[in-house]
Amino acid sequence: MSKKEITQALRWALIAELDAINFYEQIAELVEDENVKAVFLDVAREEKEHVGEFLALLLKLDPELGEYMKKGFKEVEEETGIKTEL
Repeated sequence: MSKKEITQALRWALIAELDAINFYEQIAELVEDENVKAVFLDVAREEKEHVGEFLALLLKLDPELGEYMKKGFKEVEEETGIKTEL
């Protein structure tokens, strides 16, 4: 795979992981059984770790993305006063 193809695959992987987090957390909200709820929430947390792994790789391969993310974080701080960090 080319670098471009890898970065595209990483973006798709991020989308899939974020969708999975939403799905598992929504199911956890609907489930009454605390044991089942705990498993769904645990799996959602694992997906969040996967987001970090894929994002780390993507930022390494696409440093421009990191620069724009920093600008976005700075804009949020300036516009809202909310302190952010990456």
